[in-house]
Amino acid sequence: MADSSAAFVGSIPELYDRHLGPLLFEPYARDLAARLAPAATPRRVLELACGTGLLTRRLRERLAPDVALVATDLNEGMLEVARARLGPLPALTFQQADAQSLPFADAEHGAVVCQFGWMFFPDKPRAAREALRVLARGGQLLFNVWDSLAENPLGRVVHETLARLFPADPPDFYRVPFGFHDPDAIRAQLRDAGFERIEVEGVAHTARAPAAEHAAIGLVRGNPVVAAIQQRGGDPEHVVRAVASALRAQLGAGPLEAPMRALAIAARRP
Repeated sequence: MADSSAAFVGSIPELYDRHLGPLLFEPYARDLAARLAPAATPRRVLELACGTGLLTRRLRERLAPDVALVATDLNEGMLEVARARLGPLPALTFQQADAQSLPFADAEHGAVVCQFGWMFFPDKPRAAREALRVLARGGQLLFNVWDSLAENPLGRVVHETLARLFPADPPDFYRVPFGFHDPDAIRAQLRDAGFERIEVEGVAHTARAPAAEHAAIGLVRGNPVVAAIQQRGGDPEHVVRAVASALRAQLGAGPLEAPMRALAIAARRP
């Protein structure tokens, strides 16, 4: 996963957690955790791409105290924020790990869960095979991905603003998180890996922020697009202001509200 789209480093994890967490990820963390079937989690649950621990907290709340939860991420900076914000919780450990080459034994986990990380795996079929390998028989794979930019106006506004500000070479980051949303392709990929009972469901929520500026900071500085802006000689603060202005123009002044849509995917190891 040595890929620029996965480079959540420097100040990005803190800004991601502060601005994008409540805006985008908390509603889907609650939704995904609620989909975890207790029968599929005998003693141990593995979280992939845990980021700053938004889903991790919800999983820990849902699971019985004696069920071990192992939260992993490729980026140590994200894990540092997760450790700090969650503190010591029962039967929770954090570990750096690549979802495409997991450092766990076969059939070691009753469930594998991932919130908005699957889109960033360069080799998704390999990640699916690894998830199958570490799952116990009958274990549950559960993850979510964003639907298209057409269904997510916040991402679309940033993408279009960047294209306008950098017409010769626009940063293309936003095509990655919003580029893996074909239900048939997802089902086929999981089926090829060996999964069965595959379900894909659309999930709509409303993104909320105190103001467009608050959202714009996270959408620009809380993910790797900020590095692409700087590489092109751009000023991230100028881009934040431009994105905030575009958000107000499309969504109105005052507290920000915007529709958002994702897909929740569940599958079982035979």
